[in-house]
Formats: sequence, C-alpha cells, structure tokens
Amino acid sequence: MTTGGKVVRIGGASGFWGDSSVGAPQLVASGQIDYLVFDYLAELTMSILAGARLKKPELGYATDFVSVAMKAVLRDVVAKGIRVVSNAGGVNPQACAAALAAVAAEQGVALKIAVVTGDDLMPLLPALREADRSGQTPVRELQSGAALPTRVLTANAYLGALPIKAALDAGAQVVITGRCVDSAVTLGVLMHEFGWAASDLDRLAGGSLAGHIIECGAQATGGLFTDWASVPDWAHIGYPIVECHADGSFVSTKPAGTGGLVIPAVIAEQMLYEIGDPACYILPDVVCDFTQVTLAQVGEHRVRVSGARGKAPTPTYKVCATYMDGFKLSAQLTIIGLDAGAKAQRTGEAILERTSELIQQAGWGPYSRTRIEVLGNESCFGPHAQALAPREVIMRLTAMHPRKEALDLLAREVAPAGTSWSPGTTGSGGGRSSAAPSIQQFGFLLDKARVSPQVALDGLQIAFESEKVPHIPISAVYVAIDNEADDNFNTAEKSQTSPASEALIQVPLIKIAHARSGDKGDTSNIGVIARSPAFLPTLRSQLSASAVAGYLAHFVKGQVIRYEVPGINAFNFVCTQALDGGGMASLRNDPLGKGMGQILLSMPILISAKLLA
Repeated sequence: MTTGGKVVRIGGASGFWGDSSVGAPQLVASGQIDYLVFDYLAELTMSILAGARLKKPELGYATDFVSVAMKAVLRDVVAKGIRVVSNAGGVNPQACAAALAAVAAEQGVALKIAVVTGDDLMPLLPALREADRSGQTPVRELQSGAALPTRVLTANAYLGALPIKAALDAGAQVVITGRCVDSAVTLGVLMHEFGWAASDLDRLAGGSLAGHIIECGAQATGGLFTDWASVPDWAHIGYPIVECHADGSFVSTKPAGTGGLVIPAVIAEQMLYEIGDPACYILPDVVCDFTQVTLAQVGEHRVRVSGARGKAPTPTYKVCATYMDGFKLSAQLTIIGLDAGAKAQRTGEAILERTSELIQQAGWGPYSRTRIEVLGNESCFGPHAQALAPREVIMRLTAMHPRKEALDLLAREVAPAGTSWSPGTTGSGGGRSSAAPSIQQFGFLLDKARVSPQVALDGLQIAFESEKVPHIPISAVYVAIDNEADDNFNTAEKSQTSPASEALIQVPLIKIAHARSGDKGDTSNIGVIARSPAFLPTLRSQLSASAVAGYLAHFVKGQVIRYEVPGINAFNFVCTQALDGGGMASLRNDPLGKGMGQILLSMPILISAKLLA
C-alpha cells in the first residue's frame, strides 16, 4: 500500500443529470481537490437528450453542467488550477463545449476545452443491419436475444478512458465527452497523472474502482446507506473525494465540515452497487476483479481502498441503443379511509375495465400492458406485506398502448373516479396525466475495431492511438463468469454450517447485514455485506441463491446468481428478469430496483442469540 509519494485528489460533483447544484461549489471551495468530475448519463437520459436535439439542434447535452455547475465555479476552477472532466456532452458534446466557451467568454476567462466524440454509432446502423441480414455478424440484445429494432433513436458505445487521457495530455482544462463508462472520467485523469499504460491492468482496476465509488455522488458519503439514521446532517452532506496513489489504491473521503458519513460499510455498499460478477466487472479498458478488495478506516471520514486486480479487456464495446415502443401513461389517485387498500385496488380495476371497453369500441386494440400498484399498502413486498390496514394509500395505474389516443382517453377517465366510486377519493397527483413515448433500451456488443474515438482541443483534432493490449475473447469472459458463479455457489454450499445448538432467534436480515440494490436493464443486483465476519456462516447457509429467489419470487422471474466477495465479507446477488423490463420498459413504481435491497433486508434469518449478542 502506497502511503507517500504523489497524490491526485478528485471530487465527484454529480451522480446523474438532476443531482443537487451544491456538489461542484462545495468541492471547489473545499481546497481539497485537483480535479472535478461529473457523471450525468443514463440510458434514459440519452433518449431525452436525443429528443431535445431533434427539437433544437443546439441542444442534446446536460444543460445544467454549463448553466448551473460550471457557471457557478468557473472562475474559481481556473484560478485554483482545477481541471474538469464530464460526460455532460450527451448526444451533442460539441454544442456543450460551445455553450461552455460562451460562458467563459462572458466571465472573461480563458479556457482550453477538449471534446471527445466517436461514441455515436447511428451512422453505422445501416451497415450493421446489412451484416445482420447477411448472417455475417448478427446484432442481438444482451439480455433478451432480440434483433435490432426497426426504429432506433440513439446508439452509443460506452467509450473508455484513453481519449480522456489524450485530451488531458494535450493540455485541456475541461474535457467534455459523449457516452463513456461512468468510471472513465476518473480513470482518464489517473492515467494522465500517473502515466499508467493500457497494460497496467491492476492499476487500471484500482482507478476504475475509484471512479466507481464517486460516480454516484453522495452515495459514497452516506447517501442510501442502510443505517440511514447514523448519517448526520443530510442537508449539508459532503460530495465524495478520492485521494489516489500511483499503485491504484486510494482513500475515500469528503470535504471537511460537511455532513454525511464515510466508513467501510458505506464504501462497501457503493462498491457493489450496479455490478454483476465482482470477479469480472467488464469495462472498456480493463476487466476488474474486486473480490480481494479491502477497506480500512484510516481517520475520521477516511477509508483506504486497496486490492483491486485487473485482467485484459474484451475486444468489444457495449453499445446502448434506444427505440420507441408505443406510448406510456401513469396516473395516481389518493384514497382515504377504512379499507383504503381494497378501495384503491377496485378503483384501478374499474378504470381499466371501462377504458378497455372504450378503446376497443374505438377500434384501437387492447392495452399492450397494464399495472395497478397500491402505494402505502406494501404492494412491493408481495406475500411478505404486513397487514397494516392503512387508512391512506395512493392508487397508481400505469398502461402502455401503441396509440397515444388510447392513453389520452385513459387520462380523461381517471378523474371521474372522484365522484363515481370510492369514498375518500382525492389527490389526482397535480392534474391530468399525459401520455409520453415509451423509450426502450437495447444493449449489444460491437467489435472495438468498428468504433473510432476522436479528440479535439479548441476545435483542433488531437492525434492519439489506442494502446495495444491482448484482449480476452468475450465468449471466454462470459464462460468464466458462469463457471465462477457455479464454483462460488458450490463452495458456499459445501461450507454451510448448521445453526449452533444453543437457542436460536429470528431476526430480519438487516440486523446482521447491510444491503444496497441497483439495476442494469432488466437485471437487479443486491450487494449484501455482513455486519461482522462472525455472521458469514449464517449468511452463507441461509442466504443462498435459491433462498433469495424464493423470497423475491413475486418480482424475480429469472435466475438468481450468488457471488462471494471475501475481501469485504459480502455477497452479490444478481437477479435476472427482475424489473419488469427495467427503466422505461417497466411499469413499476420502482423500475430501477432501488427498493429490492430494502425488501431483502426484511427476510427472516435464524441466528444464535449468543452470536447476535
């Protein structure tokens, strides 16, 4: 572990487009950073930005980056020599750079801005379709195996860190990219500062983990933490800082005097957030192995992270395309009084029955899909819901249809429930709902040789060549994932121990573990971290893949795979077909699986009373 030498300090100011405006000013004012990085892009965000560019060609980027964040800190950033990397460019990084240049001119600040492009693959789609038709290289969706949709709205490759490194090497003060993997904005900085080569795989894995920890903003400083009540001063929570060393290790912390909490359990939750196999976390620059990562408290709100290992990258980029699949509408009503849950359910059913008949009479055909949820009635817990008999709930009705007119009709027929059916019906959620295009995701793999990242600094092209590293065939990576999953599971099952002979008590999982859940398309992952190594045998025995699949069966329709993460006394559960399609495809109130970990934490576990004490 490096304890001396050069340290590069990077602050993560944004976890998504819409994050708080306080992050950038707080980090810049702290005096504790050399770099400021922003992550803005999700798959849905790319679709929103594409729609914005269609309406106004000068848009298509995360406008908050320019008009809010950078406008507030630009003078201080330049004065302090802080450099900035952001994927705020979305589907129009050149327009984002032009807007930032205009702000710099208004403030009288000289600024070298680099733009990374090449992720937009829309021009390549005709050739991909032709290759698919000829049977040469079929394009298939990663999770469903479906063919490439007819009407694609966006198609972007997840680029890596090398173009960012090239931009910084050329002297850029601000680097704006389109789609890249979230952690690349940090890894690119570290490759530039420490001179890491593409073959320095362990260091690249450590740098990627540093980026992964700060890519979701305050989630690394106490946000979403299982023990939320122990996190002080939410209103002034600190945004994350990683202090990085040349060997790939780093210390995770936050600005002095801010709220929040940085302890190993917080970092462990974020480390497992939205990953699959912890031994094969696939990124463009490196395949990461996080299974032997260790976390150590080295000061107040300071956690040292080390032990990441790297393998050669795959020869493909992941590509996220989006396409339009009809229209979608969600409407809500509040129902008050005794038997509120039953009244809400009947209200939703009556609306759907009436509108289904009207839509059929109009000749528009049936709904594609519908869902009724009774919020406040623990509907997300399925068979594990407690009989609370709430006296105030929200009826949430969501429907999809190929035609917008059908959903416009549905929107008109929600309000009449206020005078037609259940007593205590009120609160339609701010007025009549409106139908919106249903944007679906389509992920696939593409040979890196077909993608050409480019870098321009102040409008001039910067020549750079991707460093050559032997690749792991993608098929071998996925075979390894499957085999390792089986091996981990079998090892865990063989090492199961029976409960101790002393008295056992039943407790919810939250008493002996932390957990955090996230999403990748229709897959949800749930990281479960033992509160003490002493609880691992109990977790290994009772929290098997089959047990988790059974407890979450009302949500999870596919396979559950359990991976062990011994370095942090944890397990990662990957649940497939778990989110009703995920993202915009899902009709659920929680399409991103944010509540899946909370549901699992209610699972009853038998444990020795003596051990628990």
